[in-house]
Amino acid sequence: MIREYLTFLYRCFRLSFVGTAGYYLWMFALSVISLLGLNAYCKQFVLGMGVTGMSDHVSWGLYIANFAFFVGMAAAAAMLVIPVYIYRNRELSHLVIFAQLLAVATIIMSLLFVVVDLGRPDRFHHMMLRFNFPISMLTWDVISLNGYLALNLHICGYLIYTAYRRREPTKLFYIPFVMVAIIWAFSTQLVEAFLYCGLGGRPFWNSAVIAPRLVASAFAAGPSILIIALHVISRTTDYQVPEKAFLTLRNIVRIAMAASFFLLMSELFTEFYTDSAHVASARYLFLGLDGRYGLVPWIWTALSLNAIGLVILFTPASKSRGFLISACAMMIVGVWIEKGMGLVIPAFIPSPLGEIVEYKPTLNEWMVTAGITAFGFLVFTILVRVTIPVLSGKLAFDRPYDPARNEGPAETAPTASNATGS
Repeated sequence: MIREYLTFLYRCFRLSFVGTAGYYLWMFALSVISLLGLNAYCKQFVLGMGVTGMSDHVSWGLYIANFAFFVGMAAAAAMLVIPVYIYRNRELSHLVIFAQLLAVATIIMSLLFVVVDLGRPDRFHHMMLRFNFPISMLTWDVISLNGYLALNLHICGYLIYTAYRRREPTKLFYIPFVMVAIIWAFSTQLVEAFLYCGLGGRPFWNSAVIAPRLVASAFAAGPSILIIALHVISRTTDYQVPEKAFLTLRNIVRIAMAASFFLLMSELFTEFYTDSAHVASARYLFLGLDGRYGLVPWIWTALSLNAIGLVILFTPASKSRGFLISACAMMIVGVWIEKGMGLVIPAFIPSPLGEIVEYKPTLNEWMVTAGITAFGFLVFTILVRVTIPVLSGKLAFDRPYDPARNEGPAETAPTASNATGS
């Protein structure tokens, strides 16, 4: 059994190094960006956090902003899992594995952003010595992220391996884990929201709608990324993605984004109409404060992109693949700004003492961020590269497969059609 599993891993490892010229170019570009990001992190490791734009006043910056964004991307996999496993939507049954693979890649990115934000990885040791569970919200965050990663690794690994072995998956070995993962996906967003809301010294986060806002925006941007990924897969491989799957995902995105806008408008009304003493951070974000306007262009760019994308999705033009991809791309960028620069940074400006110290990411921070993001896409690309031949039946334990010549007609493996139990 162990030998067969090692053989499977070896064949997948070999397969990840073989592809078309476009695949080689894509992987080379991601590898170069990842190495540049690693070099920037090494510089940060040696010289300290002084190479970043963070300070005693703004202690969370671009790294935590990206952490907040990619945690949402990981949780958004539930938006594809729920229709398949709960409502038995056969249109998406072949595609749910890609959502879970995306969750694996984005969780890895989220954890890496936490590592670089610590400055030195050895600081994890101090947290493990005083793992203040269940009082500390940070310990809940550690458990939720690592637990969600383990669940998705098990589900994806088991289904792909059973397809490789041409066996029907045993429901007992994955259905209970899927149900737990659905609940766990929501918990990652709730724990993240409570981590913000629980900081009483940051009034900008002391709002009951932070949690539903995070969930709604994540469930808009996550399926948007999946739509673009599936479009690329359908264009660059022989794996067929049904058109109804794109339309279903489109409906999920526009409902989630509409809910996100509604929650944002509700929060803005409460902040500005009451004009309370704690409106300073929101005023700095949207209008500027005392001649400081560092985040104003960011947030209005985000709102504009989200609004334009949402309008496109509610028009017949969104049935066109080009308009759909454009709208999804705009909302991904918009949500990234809104959940990062528009949610994390403003809570620190002004400080509890009323000081306004603006934050601007340095080139080193951007390089580290680009490196981690490229590495995450590298992981996702490899996972997809291995999964497609297995699910199509081209790569199996009893079937030789030469990826260089793409030998063998596609044969539907048992897991490809029945992995969802539908």
